[in-house]
Amino acid sequence: MNIIDLQNLTKSYGTTEILRDVTLSVEPGDFMVVYGLPTSGKSIFVRLLTGLEKPDSGQIILRGHDVTNASAGERNIGYVPQSFALYPHMSVFKNIAYPLTLARTSKAEIKPAVEQISELLGIDDLLDRSPNQLSGGQKQRVAIARGLVKRTEFYILDDPLVGLDFKLRERLIDDLKETQQTLGVTFLYTTSDAVETMMLAETIAVLDNGVIVETGSPEALYIAPTQASTMKYVGFPQANFLDAHISGTTVETKIFKTDFASVENGAAGADISVGVRPEHINLTTAVPDGSLSGKATVLLREDLGGEEIVYLDANGIQLTTVLRSDHAADQLIKLDQTVTFWIRPSNLIVFANGHRIGTGADT
Repeated sequence: MNIIDLQNLTKSYGTTEILRDVTLSVEPGDFMVVYGLPTSGKSIFVRLLTGLEKPDSGQIILRGHDVTNASAGERNIGYVPQSFALYPHMSVFKNIAYPLTLARTSKAEIKPAVEQISELLGIDDLLDRSPNQLSGGQKQRVAIARGLVKRTEFYILDDPLVGLDFKLRERLIDDLKETQQTLGVTFLYTTSDAVETMMLAETIAVLDNGVIVETGSPEALYIAPTQASTMKYVGFPQANFLDAHISGTTVETKIFKTDFASVENGAAGADISVGVRPEHINLTTAVPDGSLSGKATVLLREDLGGEEIVYLDANGIQLTTVLRSDHAADQLIKLDQTVTFWIRPSNLIVFANGHRIGTGADT
């Protein structure tokens, strides 16, 4: 039995539709990340799940029971909100224990519960401090602990790491994964950060303009997305998309023309685009037989340490590529330099009106 089944959820405010026909299942023990841009409808999605709002139509099935009209308190869901506002007049211990105190849990049960979750999150030495004695990262850990201290098998975490610097987020990501696995519970986590999504998720659900467009493992959605929006948003840097024309199985862009092994019917008159991941655009001087190649000008280089992001201009089309730093030596790639790029056809995906209709094949 799934922890949660959402069936055709719809929510509108006036004439503005926020969520449309959202159907989603979450299995026990899964770490599901719902990824979407800030305007995708994630906040309303969370409010519906937690019982803070009711859908216009559809059902919310939790642990096999219909809770669509149940109050927040009746759903037995752990909740970590985006804001980590703490009560300044309370100690860290009392902040974490607050949900249990509200539920009139006995002191004998509260103490071990707070100690366990604070130890998992590495803040067990802070329990006697007040919030104004904590760093931003410590406050965030306390807020997460407060959301997770409640004993249940299902937790919703609403973009809890937003606004933190990357190194701090990276540490908390590791802590969250370890905590979820140690507790043996189900996490549903929302974010608009592509890196967080790939690092955390066992399953990703892509929410785009109020619609769940695709679900799957990070590997599946990265390698073989069925939707252009999935390819665009899942992964960093974002994938390259090229406007294209199609005739039969021949796809042509401004920078290459190639035959696809197979293309589904229905492409006539559609909006055609070709997607390629940055790491699949190569700048080595030796171009393999059967590859698609062209010339481009180097616009910008971003050094990330072990790799570089290189931005190119190819016949007026901007391309982004990712190179290992030892392959991007100064003598090979310089700003304003003209370079040769090449792509294996098998790394191309062609979309019609945002839906995958074919993939390339090497010759």
